[in-house]
Amino acid sequence: MPKKILVREVDDEIHNQLNKIANELGVSLNSIAKDALDKWIKHRSEMPKKHDLIIYGDEKALQNLLKSMDRFAKEGNWFRAFCGPPTNSAVKLLSKLKWFDGTIKPYKTDQKNISKYCGSIIQNIDKESKENNVCCTDFILEDISRSSFKDALLIEKSYNKFRINGMMFCLYHTNTLLGAGIEDIMDLFVQHDQIFILKGDELHKLHVTKENLHKLFMN
Repeated sequence: MPKKILVREVDDEIHNQLNKIANELGVSLNSIAKDALDKWIKHRSEMPKKHDLIIYGDEKALQNLLKSMDRFAKEGNWFRAFCGPPTNSAVKLLSKLKWFDGTIKPYKTDQKNISKYCGSIIQNIDKESKENNVCCTDFILEDISRSSFKDALLIEKSYNKFRINGMMFCLYHTNTLLGAGIEDIMDLFVQHDQIFILKGDELHKLHVTKENLHKLFMN
């Protein structure tokens, strides 16, 4: 059964323009409003919601990567955002490049409800983006993983249930991953759509698939 939607705060000028267009097209204002809603829903559904992992081991290479990402994000009119500890060199670079800092102050990752804290950061970025596609780099989860890899994984899983529109890149240093167990590393891989490894100025995509034992004996 059709439902009614009330549109408020439409000024006289816009209302007159809509009436003129409706008369020219021979349609009702309701038809125009419904068409606008359909297009908005379609636009929202087509927005990407990527969640990728980038593994790096060299700070200089990371800085170069972020500068390149900044250039591409600007050209694509992405809303550029980041979150992370204020002492992180990459965070300092992104601040200089005028990316939005979504980190909730004061920065504290040792609090009891760390998932709620991270959720507030995501909401902050999503609100500030004003429904534009987001290009976000996250350095908080790696910071959390240094004291509790399990907590970082829980937040990664929680984010997958409520992704924001655009691209979320979680960055982890190789030293952090080497301190984790195989099961945790594999779980981290599973939580992301794509896995990239940064080697110098080269970006390599890692494909992880489950295989049968007989593959060890095949050419």
